[in-house]
Amino acid sequence: MTLALKTDDDADDGGQRHPLFTDAPQSVSFNKLRKRLLRQVRQAFEDFSMLKGQTRWLVGVSGGKDSYGLLALLMDLQWRGLLPVELIACNLDQGQPNFPKHILPDYLSSIGIRHRIEYRDTYSVVKEKVPAGATYCSLCSRLRRGNLYRIAREEGCDALVLGHHREDILETFFMNFFHGGRLASMPAKLVNDEGDLMVLRPLAYAAEDDLARFAAAMRFPIIPCDLCGSQDGLQRNAMKAMLADIEARMPGRKDTMLRALSHVNPSHLLDPALFDFSSLTTVPSNDDQL
Repeated sequence: MTLALKTDDDADDGGQRHPLFTDAPQSVSFNKLRKRLLRQVRQAFEDFSMLKGQTRWLVGVSGGKDSYGLLALLMDLQWRGLLPVELIACNLDQGQPNFPKHILPDYLSSIGIRHRIEYRDTYSVVKEKVPAGATYCSLCSRLRRGNLYRIAREEGCDALVLGHHREDILETFFMNFFHGGRLASMPAKLVNDEGDLMVLRPLAYAAEDDLARFAAAMRFPIIPCDLCGSQDGLQRNAMKAMLADIEARMPGRKDTMLRALSHVNPSHLLDPALFDFSSLTTVPSNDDQL
């Protein structure tokens, strides 16, 4: 991973801003934050060839800070002529109790983006299938993803674009490491099981704290993710706390860990399916040849 990409956003933009940013802070600190996030998104585009063969994206918008931030950054890049892809925002209303149905359609209409609000009562399915006391997140996520794939196909999209960020990727890695017994994370780009859609995560290099500051400055109408009730003790929460503690003790470790995921040395791991250890041979020393 490298983040040295020089972009048009590194230069003075002459005060030109996407209309989304009309009411955003004019401060130097916010401008630096916005440019850093744009630069990281463009770096992900380049590193993972995200724009290759792409014409139309379905952008998942949940109402949280990450998906709002993703949508704003993509719209900004599109407005600057740096993202030659049509964007369709999509929210899946999963039937959770007290979900504020008006917030997302009102907001998406106000910013002038084509969007689709889809209602599917997956909440009832999750409540029925998941035992009492267990967490809903895994099944809820799978059902949501399946519906988003369907909608992407119906809308003629090449890819489903999601707002997962640096911390999501690291937390997933450690969940697999500690609980799954495997080295795997959340890829920035993958093909779905059916092979007909890309799944893209342009925020792969973006820090969650940066996205939180960006969302607060932009005053996005956040919908909190507590609609299913309190579910303490999630494995992901434990990973988040562990990573936060490591970062507090050794600042910069999150970036180092993310960089490690892009510098893999198969011969120094223990997977014979990944590296052919049986083919290793030695070369006789000069002493052996005397």
